[in-house]
Amino acid sequence: MEALDRDVATAVLGTDTLWGGDVLNPSGTGRFIADSWFSDEPLPEAYTHPAASRLRKLGGVAPSKEAVEAAGEYLSAIDVAGAVERVGAAGRATGGTRGGYLEGLSLCFGVMLDLAREVLGKGEPVPYDRCMRAILGREAEPSDPAAKIERVAALLSEAGHPSRSREELLAAVDAWRKERMVPRKSIPALGDAFIAQLDALSVRNVVPFLPEALRGVPRANVAFLPIENAWFSGSMNYLGRARNADGSPRYEATYELNASLEISVPEFQQLVSHEVVPGHVTTFAYLQDLHHRGEAGFEASVLTMNTRPAALFEGIANNAILMAAGVREVEELPDRDLQLGTLLAHLQDDAKNQSSYLTWKEGWPKPEVARVLRNDFLVSDERADKLSGAWGRHPLLGRMYLPAYRAGTEKVAALRRAHRPEDVLPALFGARGVVDLLTVDAVLPS
Repeated sequence: MEALDRDVATAVLGTDTLWGGDVLNPSGTGRFIADSWFSDEPLPEAYTHPAASRLRKLGGVAPSKEAVEAAGEYLSAIDVAGAVERVGAAGRATGGTRGGYLEGLSLCFGVMLDLAREVLGKGEPVPYDRCMRAILGREAEPSDPAAKIERVAALLSEAGHPSRSREELLAAVDAWRKERMVPRKSIPALGDAFIAQLDALSVRNVVPFLPEALRGVPRANVAFLPIENAWFSGSMNYLGRARNADGSPRYEATYELNASLEISVPEFQQLVSHEVVPGHVTTFAYLQDLHHRGEAGFEASVLTMNTRPAALFEGIANNAILMAAGVREVEELPDRDLQLGTLLAHLQDDAKNQSSYLTWKEGWPKPEVARVLRNDFLVSDERADKLSGAWGRHPLLGRMYLPAYRAGTEKVAALRRAHRPEDVLPALFGARGVVDLLTVDAVLPS
């Protein structure tokens, strides 16, 4: 492993370990920042050191005496901060798209390190605007759901659920969802059916615009796994470590779905496109193939949450249903129920951004944030509680990741409106170099 690759590995897995993540854990309940390790390279000391195991067992940084001691021991043994700084320096020296990608990683991991120090009582509070500039390249801004709300109300009225007030609109959404609720025991079968449908659509509307070498890559080698009492709504766990007899990757993944999630069939269809094909699993599979063939650097093999690339990946995933259908706008989807399910999913991501903004920029208490998310963004009571609580008030997710969904969605939608599919799709899926929310523009026609 080259020096830069070692630094990337140490920066990613070191930060992941500090926050309690385990990249080799097959479940999202044990993962956090590092989303993949499929390079066949040996794991770095940042993962294998005994202090790393101790810190992971404790769940990562916390203000408790034991966690502070474990984190101190780990940081004394592993120079995570030095690796983060060297990745940034290498990015500046490299320049171009790859250099910008590496520099963006360094900025995000630098913030995550300082957030860890804050939690441990070893550093000053990290300004919210610094977090936003690191992951989004700009300051925070509130969500404006008005146009989506208007369209949702119109579609609900067409579906037999008219409303004249916000209370009636909430009731209409709940009634519409209840009529179309996914039976929990049918999730695997329904997931398989939607995967087959969406993969066939992707063959028609996505694959022809990609380089020949990517067209045969399996886009959806995934198994659905219901999971009880998870703090997340769902978790795509890209594994990518299985190999065929000839040594080629099998591009395998799992998707864990919170068994308590209340979701309609149209929303579930959008979710499958987001998490599987042509969304996250497809994106990771293409990047693994590019790395396997030597067309992408090591950083493409150790993908991450809470970074600029992750923001772009969320944008790809949220536009995946449109890509599969070969359309640019939600209102162009051929099925009205699917339009509604997609709009509700996008409103949920607007709510994620709003939760972050109200919690960390405005300092609102959880009950008030939950009320706004429920009333203004039409999320379920269960989602409002999670987004204003476990996610929104988390020092890392709330202050960095939640706004990435909306930012990525709007970025990818704008790129798809501005560019032909033969230009934008190869760029988004890494065929012109691994890119992120900010660097993707550099590989597209001006």
